[in-house]
Amino acid sequence: MAPDRTEKRAKGITVAADLWTSVVSLAGVALGGGLTALAQRATQRSAERVEERRQAVATTESRRAEQIEALKEFVACAQAAERAAYRRPDPWGDDEDGWMTQTGPVMTALWTASGQVTLLCDEALIEPVTTYGRALNAAVWRDIGDVEVNEHLEASKSAFMSAARTSLAGP
Repeated sequence: MAPDRTEKRAKGITVAADLWTSVVSLAGVALGGGLTALAQRATQRSAERVEERRQAVATTESRRAEQIEALKEFVACAQAAERAAYRRPDPWGDDEDGWMTQTGPVMTALWTASGQVTLLCDEALIEPVTTYGRALNAAVWRDIGDVEVNEHLEASKSAFMSAARTSLAGP
């Protein structure tokens, strides 16, 4: 009888060892799977953050391009208005040489471009754009008295250009 007991005990130990081996193996597989899932999740989040940053940079660059275009359009319209102010007949009354017919669309384009700058650019540009636009309007329609056009426009034009440079420089 003693030998049977020894055999049973040996079988019991073998079964227990096999069971523990399976449990440890299963735990290893579960731990490995969990770590793999965590690593994949971390990699995915990192890729998402990189993509978000890339999109933010692309949006910022696109916005800046729109702002530059709006400012360029305003400057072009301001120069056209300034040319119209210098071409204005003196004295004027009727539409001499088509000056008024040509100048109306120039001023409309100026105010449209002014609105684009107001909508697309930094808030700090609103006042300088408006002031410069009003100064141009006064120069075109000669609400400036005996002051020369360039003298009348100098301060508001400089203030606008300075504000535009500051706005484009960014933070």
